[in-house]
Amino acid sequence: MVTRYETVFILTPVLSDNQVKEAVKKVEDLLKGFGAKMKHTEDWGLRKLAYPIQKKSTGFYTLLEYEMEGEHINRLEIEMKRDERIMRFLTVRMDKHAVAFAESRRTKKGKEKVADAAE
Repeated sequence: MVTRYETVFILTPVLSDNQVKEAVKKVEDLLKGFGAKMKHTEDWGLRKLAYPIQKKSTGFYTLLEYEMEGEHINRLEIEMKRDERIMRFLTVRMDKHAVAFAESRRTKKGKEKVADAAE
């Protein structure tokens, strides 16, 4: 059964912009290799961590929203653990309420951007 998932991961802050894009592309390609349909990608940029991870106090955050068979999640997480650029990750299965909230949040952000551009 195809289920919608959301994965947030933190990349090490020592990477350049090109290396960050490459790491995100690798994860997206991995998901597509498992047959996932990408629904949304958000780059949250460099943010301060709540507590140090691997003696680092900042990291590049990325959110991926996708639909995929649940049996592939374990293989995805194993590949993410093997990638030294990824410091932490969290994958969550989204229920219908979470999907509705995420979509309403995106449309709200889209409207704010249009309003800002009009000013």
